Amino acid sequence: MGIVVAIDGPAGSGKSSTAKEVAKRLGFTYVDTGAMYRAITLLTIRRKISPENSEQVVSLAELIDIRFRWENGNLRTLLNGEDVSDEIRSAEVAQAVSPVSAIAGVREIMVKRQREMSSENNIVMEGRDIGTNVFPKADFKFYVTADVEVRAMRRIGDYQKIGQNLSWEEIVEEIKKRDRIDSSRTHSPLKKADDAIVIDTTHLTFEEQVEKIIEIVKNRPEMVR
Repeated sequence: MGIVVAIDGPAGSGKSSTAKEVAKRLGFTYVDTGAMYRAITLLTIRRKISPENSEQVVSLAELIDIRFRWENGNLRTLLNGEDVSDEIRSAEVAQAVSPVSAIAGVREIMVKRQREMSSENNIVMEGRDIGTNVFPKADFKFYVTADVEVRAMRRIGDYQKIGQNLSWEEIVEEIKKRDRIDSSRTHSPLKKADDAIVIDTTHLTFEEQVEKIIEIVKNRPEMVR
């Protein structure tokens, strides 16, 4: 197995953009687990399958093909060969992803696929349970967080990029709801691994948060090969 850098944290904490840049600078493969759960959520919405119907959702998860592709410096998410990178970032998907990702059978399928991705590559993988469940023995574990208000401001920018204009108040409530669901679910809840290094990005620039992680990894040069 290759070197694993696990980056966990709540929605809007900056973990995704940070993880991408860390992977790029280290020359590691980047895996966006959040996009994987958003992709299955998008498909349940399209098929009009309720998260309460867990058996149908799990059956769907078993059959779908999720891949990542770099295109002009941007990571694209392919669902059964279709580029759904923008669609999975919609407010509709964001509001539905927590109930879908809380289904134990869905997480088991996704975790298996995530572990397979590390068999031949050095990876940076981000999500909510990477350091606690997917890779409890990861070489490096980070927990990226930020104040709710700061996270909401970041989300506004994300939504504007795809043409959706939600108010700051709406996004704050969405984030708080997601935090509650993600932290309280029975299977693989969002929480900091005991041995994870906390990176609070509330008052950090993007460059500062990236450099913090890279500095820690490079201080163990034998791990970067």
